[in-house]
Amino acid sequence: MTREEHLKFCKKCVNRKLDMKVGLICNLTGKIADFEGECKSFELDQAVVDSLDNSEAIEPKEVVKNLSEKNLALLKSEQNYLKGTMVSIIVGVLGALVWGLITVSTGFQIGYMAIGIGAIIGLSMRLMGKGLDRIFGITGAVIAVLSCLLGNFLSVIGFIAHSENMGYFDTLALFDYSQFIQAMASTFSIMDILFYAIAALAGYILSFRKITERDLHELEK
Repeated sequence: MTREEHLKFCKKCVNRKLDMKVGLICNLTGKIADFEGECKSFELDQAVVDSLDNSEAIEPKEVVKNLSEKNLALLKSEQNYLKGTMVSIIVGVLGALVWGLITVSTGFQIGYMAIGIGAIIGLSMRLMGKGLDRIFGITGAVIAVLSCLLGNFLSVIGFIAHSENMGYFDTLALFDYSQFIQAMASTFSIMDILFYAIAALAGYILSFRKITERDLHELEK
């Protein structure tokens, strides 16, 4: 076993002792750990367990790094990329519709709605996808940005429909899509780039399965 693998036990053992020269050592032997598999002298320090955070999610790479192969395989078997993606797309479309309706009804484009869309898409991917692999975060970020673009576009369609006294579906059907970029550029601002970036970040970070320090302990004990 490596030193890092030993420390997973030593950091939670009541028999640990800090040596300023070599780090954590066993208070019973006065040496650094050298056991294989399990330590026969291991005694869980409940105070350490109680102090473990149970609210903040650990980064996926840290989860993968600290899980045993067996538990990592178990969590990965529960991943569902297709389900997470499909639900996130549906949520993204609904979010874009709400964005469009609010923008048209108020007459203002509320940029920070993009952040909310990124968050709900990420949480949808987390809930349905239960993912640890990076593809979950990347997909969440992409869907978040596309949903923001759709929300902006639907706002444009709404304004055109109102000004021309037309129905929304008629406006969608008659819109000259070769003018899509020009129409989007007319409503775009520098701040939108910032909001889109934050939405993408929220979509990425929140798309991963939430595992806390306490969860990690429960899995590995």
